[in-house]
Amino acid sequence: MKILSWNLLYRDGAAVTDVAQLIERHRPDLVLLQEVTTGIDTLPGHVGGHFYKLPWKGKTYALAAWVPEGPLATDALNLPFSRVPGKFPPRVAQVLPMRGFHIVNVHLSHGQLLNRRQLRRIAGSVSGPLAIIGDFNAVGPILLPGFRDVGPRRVTHMARRVVPFRLDRCLVRGLVCTRARALKKGRSDHRPILLDIGLEQPVRD
Repeated sequence: MKILSWNLLYRDGAAVTDVAQLIERHRPDLVLLQEVTTGIDTLPGHVGGHFYKLPWKGKTYALAAWVPEGPLATDALNLPFSRVPGKFPPRVAQVLPMRGFHIVNVHLSHGQLLNRRQLRRIAGSVSGPLAIIGDFNAVGPILLPGFRDVGPRRVTHMARRVVPFRLDRCLVRGLVCTRARALKKGRSDHRPILLDIGLEQPVRD
């Protein structure tokens, strides 16, 4: 599968036409989006396919997935969150069952201990071959037993246009990634990442 993942930046970030242009240029089998606002809902009107949004309670943006052909089953997984008053509302991950494996679309918390806990929740909740893809908000290496970090090694986000981070990542278990690229960021503050992912041992009919 060719998978495109992009944090759109909900404040004056990438628009539906920007996403549509990337789809037309790269022809992905799956698109994972973070910080999706209502304007992105019209994506099927531009490129066809099927669009699945997972709203977050208390936020104006959401997670979403697009596929050129459907239908696609999706599910929500509640993640650990900070109970400190005024902190970000509880986060969820978008779980996408594929043929023989799962993909989980994430926008994890900024807390470095908390986002590791969230990854462990996902790893323990979804069995079998798995790819966790999206905005990890993680700094430094991620040590998750059984998983390999196969995402692009380039910087994908410049905090305040000054501090470089590799926030957009892909962790896999029981899968292989034959190619990983970071594309031009366009109107977002994140660069999209493009991944070619498949099973270590293809599923037989």
